[in-house]
Amino acid sequence: MAWQWFSRLLASGIERSPMDESQQSPKMVVGLGNPGPKYERTRHNVGFDVLNRLAQRLSAPAAQSKFEGLVTTARVDGDQRLVLVWPLTYMNQSGRCVQAAARFYKINVQSDLLVVCDDLSLPLGRLRMRARGSAGGQKGLADILRCLGTQEVPRLRIGIGAPPPRWDAADYVLSRFTADEQAEMAEAQSRACDAVLAWCKHGVSHAMNEYNKSP
Repeated sequence: MAWQWFSRLLASGIERSPMDESQQSPKMVVGLGNPGPKYERTRHNVGFDVLNRLAQRLSAPAAQSKFEGLVTTARVDGDQRLVLVWPLTYMNQSGRCVQAAARFYKINVQSDLLVVCDDLSLPLGRLRMRARGSAGGQKGLADILRCLGTQEVPRLRIGIGAPPPRWDAADYVLSRFTADEQAEMAEAQSRACDAVLAWCKHGVSHAMNEYNKSP
C-alpha cells in the first residue's frame, strides 16, 4: 500500500489505545521496511506490504504512533489478539522499536513474536518460515536479534530474487518490482498473510510444514 495509508493510520490513530493491557498477552507480528514515499513498494519493504494486507484482511483499527513505529491490534478468529508493528526507525535500526513493543506487551519472543522480512537469497515469491537462526544478511532482522539478545526468534522470509549481474545488493533491495514481477509478488504477499495466520493459530512448526513448500 502507498505511504499515504500510513499517514492516515497515524492521523486517525492518535487517540486510540491499541489494546486493553489488562487482558492476556497477545502474539506480535513485525513487518520490516523503510518509512516514506521514497521506499514504498520497494523490494526491501515487503514486510511492510504484508502487514498492510494483513491489517486490511483482519479489519484492524487505525494504528497508533508508539515505540518509534506504528502499532495496531486485531483479533484472529475472534479470540487470539495479534499486535501488528511497523518499525519506523529505518531498516537497520528496527530492533529498538521491536524491543520496546515486545517489552510493553510482555511478548515471549521465542514463541509469540514473528518477524516478516524480505530475502534476496530466496527465489522471487518463495516463502520460508523458521523458528530460529542467524539473520542471513538481513540487517533489520540482525538488529532485532541483537537488541533481543537471542537468535531464537521466529521469522518469515519472502524471496525477492537475487540481484542481476553487476547490480549492487544495496541498490537492488531498494528497487521496485518490475511489471512482470508484481503479480507474482502480490500472490506471495497473500500467501504470507496466510502463513502469519497459520503461525498465530497453530504455531511455527505447522506454518513451516504448510508454507515452506514451493508454491
